[in-house]
Order: sequence, then C-alpha cells, then structure tokens
Amino acid sequence: MTRAILHVDMDAFYASVEQRDNPDLLGKPVIVGAGPHVRGVVAACSYEARKFGVHSAMPSRTAYKLCPQGVFVRPDMKKYGQVSKQIMVILGTFTPFVQPVSVDEAVLDVTGSTKIFGDALTIAKRIKAEIHAQAGLTASVGIAPNKFVAKLASDLNKPDGLTVITEGNKVEILAPLPVSRIWGVGKVTEERLHELGLRTIGDIQRMPIEELRQRFGNTADHLQALALGEDDREVETDEESKSISSEHTFDVDTADLDQIKKCLLEQCEEVGLRLRQEKAAARTVQLKLRYADFTTLTRRRTLPRPTQDEMMLYDIAGQLLVAERIDGKRVRLIGVGGSNLVAPEIQSDLFNRADEKRTRLAKALDELRGKLGPGAIKRGSSLR
Repeated sequence: MTRAILHVDMDAFYASVEQRDNPDLLGKPVIVGAGPHVRGVVAACSYEARKFGVHSAMPSRTAYKLCPQGVFVRPDMKKYGQVSKQIMVILGTFTPFVQPVSVDEAVLDVTGSTKIFGDALTIAKRIKAEIHAQAGLTASVGIAPNKFVAKLASDLNKPDGLTVITEGNKVEILAPLPVSRIWGVGKVTEERLHELGLRTIGDIQRMPIEELRQRFGNTADHLQALALGEDDREVETDEESKSISSEHTFDVDTADLDQIKKCLLEQCEEVGLRLRQEKAAARTVQLKLRYADFTTLTRRRTLPRPTQDEMMLYDIAGQLLVAERIDGKRVRLIGVGGSNLVAPEIQSDLFNRADEKRTRLAKALDELRGKLGPGAIKRGSSLR
C-alpha cells in the first residue's frame, strides 16, 4: 500500500503572524529580527521583503541596505510558540501520526486517515482551510509517498501552495530540479557535484550506480535513492525523533575508568547505529553522569558539522568524560546522546577519505551485528 505523506509548511510564519496581528503591515515588506542599525540577523521576512533579496539569517544591516523601506519588527517567540501549538492541534485532528519538524513545519502520515476524511488531497485541502479559519494564516502543503518528496513538494508552489507528487511522476518532477534540493546536499557538496557535471537531480538519476560508487563511495546509493524519490523513513511521533540516546546503570557503582570507557564506547556504537538507521546526524553530543550519591550532571558539545559516526561520538563524549576528572569517583549511571538531529551532510562522507573509510567500516559492522547480534562485534577503547 502506497503511503500518503503530507508536509505542512507555514508561509513566512513569523512575518505572517505579525501581519495578521497588525493589519497595517499587510502588503508591506516585514522583516522580523534585529533592528536595521544594530548587530543581529533576520529571523524571518515576508514575501514582500523577499522580492528585494532579503532572507532569514541575513545580517539586519544588509537587509536594510537591500530594503530600506522594510518594516523591522522584533520577534515575539512566545507568541509564535502559542500559534505553533494551535497549528499542531489542528494537524492532530486528522491523524495521530504528526511529527513536528520545527515551529512552523510538520510531516503527517495520513495513510490510515483516508477512510475517515477522504483521500490525501481532500485532507490537505481541509487542513489548509482549518489553519486559515482558526489561525488566520496560510500554509503550503506537499503530498507524496514519502517524507523527502513531500517536503520538496511543499516548497514548489509557495505561498499558499498545494502540490501533489505521486509514485508515478516523482522521478519526472525531480529530474529538472537543482541538486541542492536533495536532502543533505549542502553548498560544499553542490559545488563538488557541479565540478563533476552533475547540476540537476536528473543528472544523478541517469548516472550508472557503479560510476557513482567510484566517485562517492558508500553514500552513492543513498544519494541516487533520494534523486529517484526513494525514502523509507517513518513519521516519528515521539521525542526519540528529536534525540537518540543510550543510558546504562551499573549493577554496582564503579570507579573503574576502563569499565566506564568500555560502556561509553558500546553506547556510542548503539547511538551511531540508530542514527544511521534513522538516516539522521547529530549536531550535538551529550554526556550524562550520575554518581553514587545520585548527583547527576550533563555536558554537551555542539559539533562543527553533524555526524552519525560512532567513533566521532565516542571521541567527543570521551573528551567530556575526561574533562570531568572522575578518577576515584564512583559512577552509578552513564549515558550518551545525539541531539539537534538533521539530515546527514553528504559531503562529510563523499569527499573525505578518512570519513569514507570510517563509513565503510561502520556499515560493515552494522551488517555483521545484524547477522550475529548487537554484542557480537566490539571495538577497542582508546580514550586516554
């Protein structure tokens, strides 16, 4: 049975909320963020401002130079959060399978809801109508057989768009789009693909997989699968979609650092495996320690680029562990987690030979553990 996935993306969310609440702003280039003459960035902007080249994350001073007639508004995050909750409640009336992606985006699996509310197109229309009626805002909705294509569809006809991509036409629709539209392809990857003559998604679709593997290693199959509109990720409805972690409580409180490091490595292996299974990468690594007296602490570090590599997780978690100087202290519990999850940065595997070798090793270990059991293959601990 073909899945029916909807991606709901609110249109210029912050700016639209401000325009809704202040009719004097309607039709004007609204820029939400820092003031025009102070150091800061644009959080969001209306479509009227975008016509001048203004976009989110741009320095506010640059936005002012591009659009001096813009109306600068300080963000009200509490208000936006309240509206976001209202939107999520609306979405939840159509299916229990709602995965918030951000404050203004969510993905829904409505496969099981079609018998109640009608087909996916009917549901999408009703969602748009309810959001407009209850919140006074517009949303763009993409309908597709999977999450990646639904997200892409929601971006094609903004604002107030409604785009359907089917199993039968997805390859044709994806083909002319730039390679940057592929989930996980950033600027570095885009430039590298351009150097190889791959400018459109269709170029990747047509390249023989053997040649892709020669050029891109283990990520070739993933890259071409996305180019062909294939994505088997499920819609996640719980907190695990926001973080992946592993914890262990020792049978007996221990001060044995070798035992603690061994446990930490096994946890990082578990988290790395689950990240790869979820096709996600973590921007932040978290270490959790609970001592014998039940004192609990957490330490976090944000990475320069997201990872799903267990040894990278182990290296960072190990640094956090060493920094705590636990020598002699008895530990009751240790945990490690990856959070701030994003799409894996394809370039981290494609163009770095060390990353490529580590990725091949991780994949081989995943396969062996799948056949022999999770505890069958162990790495050696190397933390100092």
